[in-house]
Amino acid sequence: MGDLLLVRHGETEWSLSGRHTGSTDIPLTDKGREQARRLAPLIARHHIAAAFVSPMQRARETARLAGIDGALVDADLSEWDYGGYEGVTTVEIHRSRPDWFLFTDGVATGPPEHPGESPEEVGERAERMLAKIDAALAEAEGNVVVVSHGHFLRVLTARRLGLPTSAGALFQLATGTMSRLSTEHRRHVVAGWNVRPDSYCSHGPLSSAGQGPEEH
Repeated sequence: MGDLLLVRHGETEWSLSGRHTGSTDIPLTDKGREQARRLAPLIARHHIAAAFVSPMQRARETARLAGIDGALVDADLSEWDYGGYEGVTTVEIHRSRPDWFLFTDGVATGPPEHPGESPEEVGERAERMLAKIDAALAEAEGNVVVVSHGHFLRVLTARRLGLPTSAGALFQLATGTMSRLSTEHRRHVVAGWNVRPDSYCSHGPLSSAGQGPEEH
């Protein structure tokens, strides 16, 4: 079975300022577009059998600029529905809820069109996406690449490794990076994390990329 490549979209104005960006469909910044372009050589090292992308323009633009052709748009790759916390930073949330933690507490209720998701709901969505990924891996030789969002990809990683949804908190993920989930002795493992072109040499991935705000 091939590997699962995870691409987090490039920088946006809201990821730069730390605002939770779920359903708000904002574009990449110029830096975010450059981050996406610089991912192309990394992705080209892998034979891609199938590709999936979130419907948000920041993800679709990242896929296009990174040279990922023919990606299927799948709503299950959307970012966490932040509900009442859409556009709000963690610092602002902590003023009224100092112990709040997304991966265990979820979000405040939002408007009917975006009421918010619980950690359990996001975990279930990740499991649905993994089933589609496994079907694609079984149908053709090669790897599957998905282009999505920080918090959702962290949950997807946790579920892939057989960990609870809350364990997504352990996988900090920067914008404009590629990560790789592989197998070892038939068990899912992390084979590369937070890789950017400037952290890659001929021997493979080096240390993780520098971190920015976690919101998306």
